[in-house]
Amino acid sequence: MQSEQAVELGQQALMHALLIAAPILIIAILVGLLVGMLQAMTQIQDHTLSYIPKLATILIVMCICLPWIFEKLTEYSTQLFTSIPQMIFGG
Repeated sequence: MQSEQAVELGQQALMHALLIAAPILIIAILVGLLVGMLQAMTQIQDHTLSYIPKLATILIVMCICLPWIFEKLTEYSTQLFTSIPQMIFGG
């Protein structure tokens, strides 16, 4: 395997990881922002209050996105495993 192939493989892995994590992270950021604004408006400064809504929404988003995540991981794994002979033998 040449260095260009290794770099491309690493880039693809990183892009797939970001793509898979994006929906969960975006929802967690939005819920954290909404809870923070609610805490600022009501002047309730309890740190544990922000964890429960974030955990609940992350769990819901993961349940909704899990089939899509598995599909993306399966596509990437299949592509990776089928390209192994080409990477080894340089064909």
